[in-house]
Parts: sequence; C-alpha cells; structure tokens
Amino acid sequence: MSYLGIGVSPGNVPVHHGSNNLKVVDKRVRIAELILRCLICGLAVVGAVLIATDSQVKVIFTIKKEAKFTDMKVLVFLVIANALAAAYSLIQVIRCILSMIRGSVLFNKPLAWAIFSGDQLMAYLILAAVAAALQSAVISKLGQPELQWMKVCNLYGKFCNQVGEGIASSVIVSLSMILLSGISAFSLFRLYGNNGGKSNAR
Repeated sequence: MSYLGIGVSPGNVPVHHGSNNLKVVDKRVRIAELILRCLICGLAVVGAVLIATDSQVKVIFTIKKEAKFTDMKVLVFLVIANALAAAYSLIQVIRCILSMIRGSVLFNKPLAWAIFSGDQLMAYLILAAVAAALQSAVISKLGQPELQWMKVCNLYGKFCNQVGEGIASSVIVSLSMILLSGISAFSLFRLYGNNGGKSNAR
C-alpha cells in the first residue's frame, strides 16, 4: 500500500520511495557528469599541448621564419582557455569522486549554484576561444583576397595541421561543456522541486 510516495512494509516500517528514486537518478547523473568532466579534462590538455608545442621553420629568401602559436593572439587565448578548462575540470572530477565515495546526494543549494555558475562560465569561455580560433583558422586556410591576405597554410602546412588538431579537440571540449552545463542546471533546479525543497528543509 502506498500513499503520497510512501509505502508501508509488512513490518509497518515507512519506506520512502521518492527518496530512493532520487538517489538512483542522482547516481546516474553523477556518473554522466564524471565521465564528461574526465573527457573535458583530457581533451583540454591535449588541445593545449598540441597548440602550445606547435612550430614550423620556413626559409623564405634565405631568411628563416618560425611560426609559433604566440604569433596569433587567438591561439594564445585558446591555449589559456583549454588550460583553465582542464584545471577546473580536474577539481570537479575530484569533487565528483569524493561525493560518489561518500554516497551523499547534493542538497546544498549554494554549492549547486557555484557549480552551475562555474560550468556556465567555462562553457562561455571555451566557446568564445574556439569561435575566435575557428575564424582565424579559416582565414589562414583560405585567405582573404579582398584584403590581400595570403593563405598562410600554404607556407606552414605542418603548423596549420597540428593547430587544426588542437582546435578539433577544443571543439569537442566546448560541446561537452555545453552538455555538462545542462547537467549542472538539472542538478541545481531539481532542488527547487517539491521533493528537493522538502529534503533541503530538513
């Protein structure tokens, strides 16, 4: 027999099915969150390393010219954004692991707001960096005839290819951050439901 989500066992011991369901959902959400944060951390490191270590020397009329990521400010911005995303994700991975070990359910609204705000900030940051890098990459690859900008990648093919790999990793990071922001939003706003509000009030 059940009434308002509370069942009664043969021993007349109340069993709160709503609480059990919440724990199941919370466990699945935390597993998905942990996987995404590990993915973001790994790919952000890969993207930052690929771009930061990229260089190519080209001899033009007996003059050696080295192409480095520091020559393009958008690539510097992307490396910094990836480094921040990796560091932030590592901290959150540790938090997720500790939470899963303790088996605690997130009912702390201030903490949920902090995680949600942090995820939103990192998502916007990495998206802005990726968008700027993609625009510069297209110009470097195709040039801009109207402004007489040459196709830089025709001269520095290896450099452009490795940068492209770093940008590709960053694109996956940005998409994962968007998905992660949705998860953190779900974790936050479910606390304002009836069950979350009652549990948080205890």
